Amino acid sequence: MHLDVQDLRNFYYRSALGRAAQKSLRGRLLELWPEAKGQTVVGFGFAAPLLRPYLKDARRVITLMPGPQGVMPWPAGLPNTSVLTEETLWPIETGHVDKLVLLHGLETCERPSDLLEECWRVLGPGGRVLFIVPNRGGLWARRDVTPFGYGRPYSPGQLDAQLRKHQFLPERHVGALYQFPSQQRVWMKSAGLFERIGRHVPAMMAGGAFMVEATKLVYPPKGTRQRTRKRVSVLEGLTEPAVGSARV
Repeated sequence: MHLDVQDLRNFYYRSALGRAAQKSLRGRLLELWPEAKGQTVVGFGFAAPLLRPYLKDARRVITLMPGPQGVMPWPAGLPNTSVLTEETLWPIETGHVDKLVLLHGLETCERPSDLLEECWRVLGPGGRVLFIVPNRGGLWARRDVTPFGYGRPYSPGQLDAQLRKHQFLPERHVGALYQFPSQQRVWMKSAGLFERIGRHVPAMMAGGAFMVEATKLVYPPKGTRQRTRKRVSVLEGLTEPAVGSARV
């Protein structure tokens, strides 16, 4: 089940809890990948809130948003990088991506195996992919007041097994979203404390979400199908980003 792009935008950019979640996830991402100078960075799902730090030095940043979710122009005030795409047929050449981030992409996809095959296809030699998914054992997956309460949550073991099945090698695991998923002031005030404590907790005891960094094994996924690729046209209205009161 996909959330609408406007719901995701409102959560991450127009709610205090969403901005705190963005800060937690982005901070953990930058610990793993502090820079992407001269590289091609791609986000799938709704990864845009995490990718702004790479806009300055990356060779190219692309934000792919699946059709069932919808698309929004991003980033505000700069040339648009967003593309509306089929979930499992991306308008990207094989082996051209250096860094790939999936947020609200894998757990909501109806064909996760095909999506993982597409991730494998676009990732280049030495490239890395970061899967960010709801933690099955965490509080965020049990409450539908956030986007992490939708789709299929994973345990670290389940995600590792899925990745290995599709010829990815999990390299590093980190957790995020240790604060309580509530807008109430008492929980928001203590969010920083919970996040600091959570970073000392083993990754297998991740918070509301966990991240798995993986690399691509050199042989193709078993059962890979030859799919007909078709040209994706630029959608009217996406060439210029919309500038609103919120910076996205």
